[in-house]
Amino acid sequence: MYIQAFIFAGLVCLICQVVLDNTKLTPGHITSGVTVIGALLSFFGIYDKIIAWAGAGATVLIANFGHMLYSAGIAGYEEAGVLGLFSQLLCSSGIAIVSVVVFSFIFTIIFKAKD
Repeated sequence: MYIQAFIFAGLVCLICQVVLDNTKLTPGHITSGVTVIGALLSFFGIYDKIIAWAGAGATVLIANFGHMLYSAGIAGYEEAGVLGLFSQLLCSSGIAIVSVVVFSFIFTIIFKAKD
């Protein structure tokens, strides 16, 4: 399982680095694109299979954020219609966003930026 996780995450990072080096896309463009690709793979039912195969290698990538948003939106829509879509989407993504903000704050206190 560790090797599969390493292979999948490494392959995704390799592809993103090649795109970054050979195009004029910024890291923000690539991050957004990978998030959308994760949501599309979730739409087609592929991302769950990738998670089953790669385990944590697929759940720590930004593509998993797209998968999580799509899955939460569909679950909320099935539960309570359009309003459920938005409420479930905000509940699920809120945890991830708050975690990123808190950890970013902690790391900016610990480490100093280089010029």
